[in-house]
Amino acid sequence: MIDAVVYSAGSVRTYDDLDDAKAADGTTWVSATEASPDELDRVASVFDVHPLTVEDVRHNVRPKTEEFTEYSFTLVKDAELRRGESSFDEEIDDEPLGVYIGEDWLVTLSTATVPAVDRVWGNVVREDQRLLQRGADFTAYRVIDLLVDEYFDILDDVETQIETIEEEVLESTEIRTLERINSVRRDLLAFRKMAWPTREAVNLLARGDPPFVRQETEKYYRDVSDHLVQVVDLVETYRDLTNGARDIYLNSLSQSTNEVMKTLTVVATIFIPLTFVVGVYGMNFADSPFNMPELSWRFGYPAVMLGMGLLTAIVLVHFRRQEYL
Repeated sequence: MIDAVVYSAGSVRTYDDLDDAKAADGTTWVSATEASPDELDRVASVFDVHPLTVEDVRHNVRPKTEEFTEYSFTLVKDAELRRGESSFDEEIDDEPLGVYIGEDWLVTLSTATVPAVDRVWGNVVREDQRLLQRGADFTAYRVIDLLVDEYFDILDDVETQIETIEEEVLESTEIRTLERINSVRRDLLAFRKMAWPTREAVNLLARGDPPFVRQETEKYYRDVSDHLVQVVDLVETYRDLTNGARDIYLNSLSQSTNEVMKTLTVVATIFIPLTFVVGVYGMNFADSPFNMPELSWRFGYPAVMLGMGLLTAIVLVHFRRQEYL
């Protein structure tokens, strides 16, 4: 779907024809959301944007900023937590958004609905003077700023998951806990791969290198850049927390295994001498002067059982004194 609007300090006008919208006086904004390949090519043709940048939007490459003669191109990503296709865990899903900033025009291209674009578009249509009195670079800033604000919402959800995991690892060593830890670690890794290049892309806009970002707008992009620094720091912090939770889980699992092995060791230590005794007295050779005389003793069996019980008691007392039990 392609929408076009032309706005200035005093008015907002919508257009159906892209050529008329581009030629109109004021700031032109063309938004193509959930756009088909044909619609993307149509917008690219009208505004003479490089086809490779359109391919970047289609193929969801890493965020970046590129400068061209008539415009600046920035690729950012809209992200949200969605239920995974192969699991019940939430996974980070991102959609590319191409932002083209020209002298008096702005083009946003995406293959899916981007809430940040819809919100800023609604503000323009409702004649928000903070947007109407400024140019295309400020409107682009508002879109990118809202995208970055959504990153904080995602990280808040991830933090809640980490807090739940930290409680679980202290109470349970179920494999489900480890799966949740690995799921969060994968999300944070994917988020880090998105946040780092986004920060670099916004830094280019904040430094004043692109000619279509006015000096008075640079400070707004610097503010977004500062927010992205916070995002990256939070991602690194949460990665450390998940690594710590995984270490605690593995230590707990190892401790649980050690307890089982300790119990098995005690049982084996008790039964090894008993097995020896039973084996010796179980040979039952007869008619030889070298046979054990107690085999024919009336109290031989009770004596052996008593001796075995006493041996077991001695082993248990020893383990108790060594604090093994």
